[in-house]
Amino acid sequence: MGQYFGRAAALGAGAYALRGGGEGAGRVADGLPPATATVVRTDLVRSKTVDGKVDFAGRRPVKSAVEGTVTVAACEGVTVTRGQGLYELDDKPVTLLYGPVPAFRELRAGNRGSDVLQLERNLVALGYGSGLYVDPRFDRATEAAVKRWQKSVNRTPTGRVGKGDVVFQPDQVKVASADAALADQMGPGDRVLTVASTKPVVRAELDQSDVSLTAKGTKAEVTLPSGRTEPGRVTGTAAPDAAGKPEDSGPGDAVTVEVTLDGGRSVAADEDTRATASVKFVSEAREDAPVGARRSALGARRRGGRGARHGGDVRLLPRAGLDAGGAAVVPDGGLRRDAADRRDRGSLPGGAGLPPAPTVALSAP
Repeated sequence: MGQYFGRAAALGAGAYALRGGGEGAGRVADGLPPATATVVRTDLVRSKTVDGKVDFAGRRPVKSAVEGTVTVAACEGVTVTRGQGLYELDDKPVTLLYGPVPAFRELRAGNRGSDVLQLERNLVALGYGSGLYVDPRFDRATEAAVKRWQKSVNRTPTGRVGKGDVVFQPDQVKVASADAALADQMGPGDRVLTVASTKPVVRAELDQSDVSLTAKGTKAEVTLPSGRTEPGRVTGTAAPDAAGKPEDSGPGDAVTVEVTLDGGRSVAADEDTRATASVKFVSEAREDAPVGARRSALGARRRGGRGARHGGDVRLLPRAGLDAGGAAVVPDGGLRRDAADRRDRGSLPGGAGLPPAPTVALSAP
């Protein structure tokens, strides 16, 4: 799973010593128990680092709505904006327009609906909306605007927008892959290309056992192919085919995670999308956490020992918790004083006359 790293600062003077069996067991000539470990405070981070690739968010297929022959194929890696052609079918461009509603019918005079509204908004934005009142009705003014647009894109000016004439997308798109080649015969539903947003992401694969790292908002540190390190956050997961892998690439034992860089589009603009990036997922962080005895020392207590003592007057009791590079970590609320332990004062080497011995609960891994 992950690893725990710490930046240590001393919690207090003295060492914590392991004690063996009964009251007199484990003593050595110098009066100390046989093993010691210093308790420190540290910032802990649970993380996992995997390889990834720079890509673009929101991959989705663009499929042909009608039959035809590809006469101009999509150009991979190109950014396409409103009014530009994505590809050509039967020597006619299939034009990108902006809007959330897919082209599901032929648009003609008399139609009403949200698809008409978004068509009119695009005609105005492209400069063909003179005299056009933007509303959900396809009227004579809409028809005239459509004819002006059709002339500009080498289409017969019918005043109607065929189902396969345009593709609506929310915004400008990046052509992630050209799935149909020149001269390919296309039918309704055949994939012509794959598009994505122009927002850069880094894709990385995680095991199913690391599913907690795929939650939206999980922090990440990305070392880009150029060597720069940029912060980011998990913004979602991608299906195997949407992540650019073949659907039959193997069993579904991995999750493809999308990490969006905090710096925006410009951060990865010049990065090599074929090179490998490094992604460090940070799932948990604790500041100034107490870290104590080594796990080996804690393990000794399971074999009958009573715990570790600090300067002859502090006893450490094991509790379940995190591990920090082999050392045990005191959980939240784990440090406590135990009045019942006061009866032990004077029972340690050199402990006669010491103040009551507080008990410190220390977690075991």
